[in-house]
Order: sequence, then structure tokens, then C-alpha cells
Amino acid sequence: MRINEVIPLSNYTLRIVADEGVSGIFDVAPYLKYEAFQPLQKISEFMKISNGGYFVEWECGADLSADTIETKMKL
Repeated sequence: MRINEVIPLSNYTLRIVADEGVSGIFDVAPYLKYEAFQPLQKISEFMKISNGGYFVEWECGADLSADTIETKMKL
């Protein structure tokens, strides 16, 4: 899956639009307990996301692969 668009939402979820026309919601909240994702507990940091196509990444260095997102995304 290649990610065409990622939109961070205020409830720690991401709206994902993939190149196959698939779209859904991915919940990041379960990951916030891990050290790499702890800076994202500040919603202002969570909103600083960039799309790498096959991954998404935040300014703090935390990232998620498109495979992980595809596996757990709710359509």
C-alpha cells in the first residue's frame, strides 16, 4: 500500500487515503505508551506529521510503516 494522503485528527487518529482508492482511520493512541511515541501525547506534536508514501513520520522521529497502517486501519 502506498499512502497518498494522511490527515491527523484531534483524537489521535489518522485519516488515510491510499493509492488503491482505499481510505480509513488508523488509531495511534495504543502506540502512545511506547517511548518513541511519547512526544505525540502533546496534540501539537501529533499534528506535525509527514507522508513518506510507504510510511508516515513525525518530527520527533516516530514513524509507522504503510504495512502496519494497512493491517490495523478501520475501513
